[in-house]
Amino acid sequence: MQLLSDRSRVFLRPLVFDDWPDVHAYASRPEVCRFQVWGPNTPEQSRAFVELAIASASEEPRTRYAFAVALAGAHRAIGVGELHVRSHAFRSGEISYVLHPDCWGRGLGTEVAGLLLRFGFEDLRLHRIYATCDPRNAASIRVLQKIGMVYEGCMRHTLLIRDGWRDSDLYSILDHEWKTS
Repeated sequence: MQLLSDRSRVFLRPLVFDDWPDVHAYASRPEVCRFQVWGPNTPEQSRAFVELAIASASEEPRTRYAFAVALAGAHRAIGVGELHVRSHAFRSGEISYVLHPDCWGRGLGTEVAGLLLRFGFEDLRLHRIYATCDPRNAASIRVLQKIGMVYEGCMRHTLLIRDGWRDSDLYSILDHEWKTS
């Protein structure tokens, strides 16, 4: 399975074990994991992440869809996009994405997030997709707004990260809103 962006600058493909060095190239950098509970990763942690993501593809029912992000015309992973089905019964899911900092500021995160929405709504037939981000992460907030997600509020002290408790802004979009955006 391969998901191409409408602008054809990026595509999503299944993660393979050989992607772990590319994942490690960004997951080991402090600026990438600044707002996350993970990282900076050791090589072992990056390998374990990729192995776990690959293994999750065979679980039934499947709840985790982890994709390598690659530039059009290339194979090397420049990031990862994920969709987690949080409830099959209520058709809800959560998206997340991370890119190598060399790719920041070019609109690629918006394309990746848009592909994840398309996959969730068209392929998985989800009704609601949400995402969370640290309120200090202005770039991620812009991505979520650009793909049509609506701010629902701030959840206080949801994660304990290196600099203390982190709040999480919650954004979501419903299937009928996505179809009209």
